[in-house]
Amino acid sequence: MILRRQTRQIQVGDVAIGGGAPISVQSMTNTDTADVDTTVAQIHRLEKAGCEIVRVAVPDMDAAAAIEAIRARITIPLIADIHFDSRLAVASMEHGAQAIRINPGNLGGPDMLAHVVDAAKQHHVPIRVGVNSGSIEKDLLGEFGYPTSERPDALINSALRNVRLLEKQGFEEIKISIKSSDTLTTIAGYRQLADKTDYPLHIGVTEAGGLIAGTVKSSVALGILLFDGVGDTFRISLTRDPEEEIRVAYELLRSLRIRQRGPEMISCPTCGRTRIDLFPLAEEVERYLQTMQSHLKVAVMGCVVNGPGEAREADIGIAGGVGVGIIFKKGEVWKKLPEKELLPVFLEELRKMEEEQGSVGK
Repeated sequence: MILRRQTRQIQVGDVAIGGGAPISVQSMTNTDTADVDTTVAQIHRLEKAGCEIVRVAVPDMDAAAAIEAIRARITIPLIADIHFDSRLAVASMEHGAQAIRINPGNLGGPDMLAHVVDAAKQHHVPIRVGVNSGSIEKDLLGEFGYPTSERPDALINSALRNVRLLEKQGFEEIKISIKSSDTLTTIAGYRQLADKTDYPLHIGVTEAGGLIAGTVKSSVALGILLFDGVGDTFRISLTRDPEEEIRVAYELLRSLRIRQRGPEMISCPTCGRTRIDLFPLAEEVERYLQTMQSHLKVAVMGCVVNGPGEAREADIGIAGGVGVGIIFKKGEVWKKLPEKELLPVFLEELRKMEEEQGSVGK
């Protein structure tokens, strides 16, 4: 059983973070924020995939001004990502950002930070203190060296120093992140930070890579931290369409039995007994499952002889043979069909089961 680290609770829009609230799944758009239609369209896809909080880059005033129009057309909370320019932070909040992500130490000094904090208080906007390995102050690098898994002190001290800057302004609606592109440094850093503060933590591996490398690195680091009870929000950072980040995030939560969204798919890796082109079949089923909300367990197997038995715990499954295939339920054959009819009949049965579960839940 996972015992969550106890933290303070803050509110980002209508999403509670920390203090025992469910761990939230975040992502970030990769659109030009000032292009409202394109940004909104991507956020709608993220919402459909299960994203619960979204962050947008704010590199200029046009992007800050666009936040108002974007917020009017989306349902999940919106965070403005700010670097260096305090004016952009203030403008983003004035235009409706429900949280901001900043590094307080690089906004131009105490006066500039005071303007940002005043705006955050006025608009009831929490602040995420975000520190990356590449943004650590020179004096801390000189004292502690570049952060490593053996000594992540520079990351931790940079974050806590920046938190103190906000606390001196009488502001405590704070979330913290300390990201590294190194898996072990991420784990060590967050573990130590969790022992030093009770602010909620946003966890992630920055610049993790593409689909395969990024999924593996993020799943290792964040899986360990979440199992330790560390983390109140998280993002799987991938060099891919951000919708892929959401898919990986929920599979990670499911694997740790923390949260579940939509069906679980199990599938065989194929072997010499496989007599059907299983890869595209599995991809089509997986694509369809992403549109579903029910908690079914769905199997895609390559062998009609052993497949149903190996996936006996599945609510429904599909298995292929030579020119034919079967649909099975709880390990028992339900229908035997020609190969060309197998997928459409299977998807239709999934649709019916989704409707039945929805009716039961009402």
